[in-house]
Amino acid sequence: MPEFTIEEERTGSKGRYVARAPGKPEAEMTYSVMNEHTIIIDHTGVPDEWRGMGVGKALVQRGVEDARKRGVKIVPLCPFAKAQIAKTPEWRDVLA
Repeated sequence: MPEFTIEEERTGSKGRYVARAPGKPEAEMTYSVMNEHTIIIDHTGVPDEWRGMGVGKALVQRGVEDARKRGVKIVPLCPFAKAQIAKTPEWRDVLA
């Protein structure tokens, strides 16, 4: 599996987590801030070159970890994020 980094980029009420690795296109998970207590994960996009490498799950995991640190809840409108959280019981504490 290639080494990759995940960074958060946020502007106002919109944000995204971006996975980057040398020579690969970006993978991302986008979110919207509903209020000071809740974010909505609205999209996870993983290019074909990344598929099957756990990058999408890593993006969701980072979102869950950051939500915990910030004391916010997640509404997973994105079907991928919703499925990952459903499959990982220890992440369900962040569900709105």
